[in-house]
Amino acid sequence: MTETLLYPKIAANRQGYLEVSSLHRLYWEESGNPAGKAVVFLHGGPGAGATASHRRFFDPAFYRIVVFDQRGAGRSEPLGEWQDNSTDHLVDDMEKLREMLGIERWLVFGGSWGSTLALAYAQSCPDRVAGLVLRGIFLGRQKEIDWFMTGMARIFPETWLRFAQAIPESERDDLLEAYGRRLFDPDPEIYRPAARAWSGYEGACATLLPSPETVAAFESDTMALGLARLECHYFRNRCFLEEGQLLANCHRISDIPGIIVQGRYDVICPFESAHDLAAAWPQARLKVVDDAGHSAMEPGIAAALVTACNDMKKAALWG
Repeated sequence: MTETLLYPKIAANRQGYLEVSSLHRLYWEESGNPAGKAVVFLHGGPGAGATASHRRFFDPAFYRIVVFDQRGAGRSEPLGEWQDNSTDHLVDDMEKLREMLGIERWLVFGGSWGSTLALAYAQSCPDRVAGLVLRGIFLGRQKEIDWFMTGMARIFPETWLRFAQAIPESERDDLLEAYGRRLFDPDPEIYRPAARAWSGYEGACATLLPSPETVAAFESDTMALGLARLECHYFRNRCFLEEGQLLANCHRISDIPGIIVQGRYDVICPFESAHDLAAAWPQARLKVVDDAGHSAMEPGIAAALVTACNDMKKAALWG
């Protein structure tokens, strides 16, 4: 059903790699209208990477669609690299990409961790943001990290138990550090099963109804390594944000129009965070999807995101 809600499949017009440091180079691509209004897609995770389906939230006749994989994710190199990888690095990378592409301002679209990065970027570079479309809000607060590591057991106890049982019982008092010891071990025989266990846990909690296809995608080697290793790295460092930073700095985006799309039954990023963001940023419009969880590909979420991008198109954000 989701397939019919999105714009038709399109190919990239051009693609390449952008060297952003001596260690990292980012995969990027453009599709849609080369002379259109620019929109940039920010994937989740950190570390999940982007796919061709992410081009399809946007009207290709109107938008110049920019998709890229963040440091350590997807097709960016090296995969799973956590060194020189922080929120500030990712914000700087977006500016380097925007300048390289010759874009003055763009609509910023991000879900889950992508919403975190979108807010951090917009608050740092408000003059470069024409608008924000955010989904499945994650604000990088300690209680949100704790919820992911242990709280989701209240909704998915059997799924969390599998996640916990990948760690010896003697180490389960601190799952984040126990996973960190394995995910950053140089031996693939140690880090690969840990990555699959972490990523599979997230995939199994991502949809309102069970989705074996989603779990399989999350457990694939590329997705699992980038997602698990970088989420663990960012969680250990509190997402490189001060506690409550993104809410406290909402005054910096008071002139930027926004649409927040949130699944009522999102277990990974509970509705509380979207509610808190809407309260701190009254200029944004909150759309609650009452029959959805976390995934952008659930029908209600996908339809709301396409509508949001079409509404932004009508808003003449670029003057």
